[in-house]
Amino acid sequence: MHYFKYKKGELCCEDVPIAEIAGATGTPVYVYSYKTLERHFNVFDDAFKGTPHITCYSCKANSNLAVLRIMGRLGGGTDIVSGGELHRALQAGIPPRKIVFSGVGKTEDEIRSAVKTGILMINVESGDELAVIRKVAGKLKTRVPLSVRVNPQIDAKTHPYITTGLKKNKFGVLWDDAHTLYNQMGEDPYLDPVGISSHIGSQILELGPFVEAVRSLKSMALQLRAEGIPLRCMDIGGGLGITYRDELPPEPKAYGKAIENELKGTDLTVILEPGRVLVGNSGILATRLLYRKNGPEKSFYIVDGAMNDLLRPALYDAYHEIIPVNEKPGKRLKADIVGPICESGDFFAKDREMADLEPGELIAILGAGAYGFSMSSNYNSRRRAAEVLVKDKEFFVIRKRETFKDLIRGESIPSFLEV
Repeated sequence: MHYFKYKKGELCCEDVPIAEIAGATGTPVYVYSYKTLERHFNVFDDAFKGTPHITCYSCKANSNLAVLRIMGRLGGGTDIVSGGELHRALQAGIPPRKIVFSGVGKTEDEIRSAVKTGILMINVESGDELAVIRKVAGKLKTRVPLSVRVNPQIDAKTHPYITTGLKKNKFGVLWDDAHTLYNQMGEDPYLDPVGISSHIGSQILELGPFVEAVRSLKSMALQLRAEGIPLRCMDIGGGLGITYRDELPPEPKAYGKAIENELKGTDLTVILEPGRVLVGNSGILATRLLYRKNGPEKSFYIVDGAMNDLLRPALYDAYHEIIPVNEKPGKRLKADIVGPICESGDFFAKDREMADLEPGELIAILGAGAYGFSMSSNYNSRRRAAEVLVKDKEFFVIRKRETFKDLIRGESIPSFLEV
């Protein structure tokens, strides 16, 4: 469900024509729907109303301050994986006690900032990391709430680059090692083992792997409690998939019910880390057709957006639906939709049936709200796109398009190279 619809033949975000936004901001431009973000958060959060829980939005999916503020206003927290994301979450007004810090490579400075901020929990990913946390906690004389991210050895049946729950992945620790870490925490007055955590992957389209992971975590949590470790939280991560093409992911309601059934008889607070499922279909990337090119074997639509703006097709060979901003029935042709970057991997689609468009016309790449702008770069010295939020009949520029000055900010030429 999203609020990008044709109205009188013109694609609109809520009540604003995409062409109007593109005319005001230029292209490429990311456009997000407030109503979609609100609806998706509420549907997901309501699915767990029978379970004590905190919905901590995974801000790596889309970390724009306005998006974070929306999640906070709706009652959510954030799952962060860096000091920069901690800073963003705080700037957006997310309460520290609703922030969970995940990730395998937290630096000592990042850990110190999280401890000083007083966040809900740090998810520990290794013995070496726990040693650094112990040092920081001792110096600050602050009791630090912790969880161990356990690798439950579950195949999420998703793309190998976004599978995180197998022993060949870099994430988490196996149960025996986790058990040792919990025992070490119990020996330190500044370490507070409050939770247990796992995350098995992203864009998961079946409930089975989630249920299996929660069942495994529950067994571990009960064992730890029996041994005197007073766990209060179970962080089950995120990963629920969305529809990009013809996928049929589980409904949040079914997901919530399945988890509720597994956790009957416990009083653990569930920490949820949804990302893509909240923001994926809330956004599009609007781009303009520059040229048509007919080769001996291929036809190309060359647009002003590129892989630096939306990396998923190049990185994962991911599918995004692509439609004209102005409906165009009739003749169709097969073409690759490609960008201006000097890489053959710079494409949004290959051999795609498209409307017969002319240079200057706009197209919309759907399902671009997650891992779109957040994975963008300045490759080929391209300026990153503007971002726009639409609410009803108004639109707001929530990130300006970068300038050429932005491209060289922080760079300098040594004196010996001066003319």
